[in-house]
Amino acid sequence: MGHAARGPARLPVLTGAAPGLELSRSDVRAVAGFAVVCARSALAVYEGARPGDRRPRAAIDVAQAFADGGERTKAIRDAAWAAHRAAQETRDAGRAAASAAARAAGDAAGAAFLHPLAQATQVRHVLGSAAHAARALELAASDDPAAAADHLARLRDLAPATVVDVLRRYPLAPAGGGRVGELLRRLDASLR
Repeated sequence: MGHAARGPARLPVLTGAAPGLELSRSDVRAVAGFAVVCARSALAVYEGARPGDRRPRAAIDVAQAFADGGERTKAIRDAAWAAHRAAQETRDAGRAAASAAARAAGDAAGAAFLHPLAQATQVRHVLGSAAHAARALELAASDDPAAAADHLARLRDLAPATVVDVLRRYPLAPAGGGRVGELLRRLDASLR
């Protein structure tokens, strides 16, 4: 690929970043690729509830294109927002599992926007898709916590070493966030 010939490009260190907290473009691509895997695991939950709505799938597709070497563009951000609108619509329609699955897709696209800021909130870019996917599957299984626990264990085993390394550069996942926040913190703790 053309990107490999240039060596590992570094994303700029943003104001407020901790000294030494840098991310290569390949680091961010690895995080986005893992987020895609997580979101895909719950996509059928959304598509089963709203088979004609492609917004979550489109968000996953643009995130995959970025993970595969594409540029970080406004189209990725737009697809993330569209998937989050789909999540709000399904939540408002009483389809909580589908809403969580759409949120996982939106978070997969959002993973492309991970920044080298030493803030716990950045952990959501790394693991938000996984937490929402686990919640979607938990809700689809009649709110069975074992379904979420089993899914988190599978995702933990799928996490590439690069993603674990990136995660360890950040503070622990933040408090709050309800059940999804709890799942996020559980996966975060198991990967560190």
